[in-house]
Amino acid sequence: MTETFRYIKHELQGLYPPGEIRSFIRILCEHVCRMPYHRLLLDKDKQLSANEKQAIRRIVERLKQSEPIQYITGETQFYDLSFTVTPGVLIPRPETEELADCIIRSRAARKSDETRILDIGTGSGCIAVTLAKHLPGAEVWAVDISEDALCIARRNAEKNGVSVRFCRADILQPQCADTLPGIYDIIVSNPPYVTDAEKKEMQKNVLDYEPSQALFVPDTDPLLFYKAISRLGKQKIREGGFLYFEINARFGRETADLLEKYGYREVRLMKDLYGNDRMIEAQR
Repeated sequence: MTETFRYIKHELQGLYPPGEIRSFIRILCEHVCRMPYHRLLLDKDKQLSANEKQAIRRIVERLKQSEPIQYITGETQFYDLSFTVTPGVLIPRPETEELADCIIRSRAARKSDETRILDIGTGSGCIAVTLAKHLPGAEVWAVDISEDALCIARRNAEKNGVSVRFCRADILQPQCADTLPGIYDIIVSNPPYVTDAEKKEMQKNVLDYEPSQALFVPDTDPLLFYKAISRLGKQKIREGGFLYFEINARFGRETADLLEKYGYREVRLMKDLYGNDRMIEAQR
């Protein structure tokens, strides 16, 4: 194992920060050897098979091309749950965990998880599945425009043992409301919000591998999806229910103003762990 650790560090040195390389070593060893990392550390003299060494070499070569480790292994962790991810869905971020946590804590404070929830642009299903897992009394719906994403999301619901109702819908189409049955207590969304102008600031592993449809909006209309979902919310959120967004930190105030313009009240702009405007809660 010691020789393998050295090989990974040598090949990735200069391409990734040391801390990220250490994380890759843990993930690679667990993925290839199917053993907890702490067990591998206790058995540093363990000899890998030829197949295991070859598997690690193949993964390292893909990492050298900036391919995300989550797509290579086909899985990631989100809110202590395991999710399948493929290039057809975004890789869940820690900021999105904060959004899910905000809703879970809010329902706990109200001493109720009996609620109807709609997750718009579900992608991997990370928000919908997490809410269904931690709010077992909730009826959770999830929509996406991508059939590929819905396939992965369904798989993740089954994988984590929860019931989520999925349907395909284009949130930008006016008739979208007709495809979503009933009224909801909560609508939540982490929609596309990165402007085209911000592409030059993004890393290669995002630009080259993650689905652009789930990331980008035109510079001329950065709040495109927030407008559509806010309008939908006026039809589909019960009076007194809530709308939750993950947002572009550059447009925090503008997004809050938009919600107030649409008649939402108690609009609360919240920061993430890095101090950036990242989430919004608004009441119908």
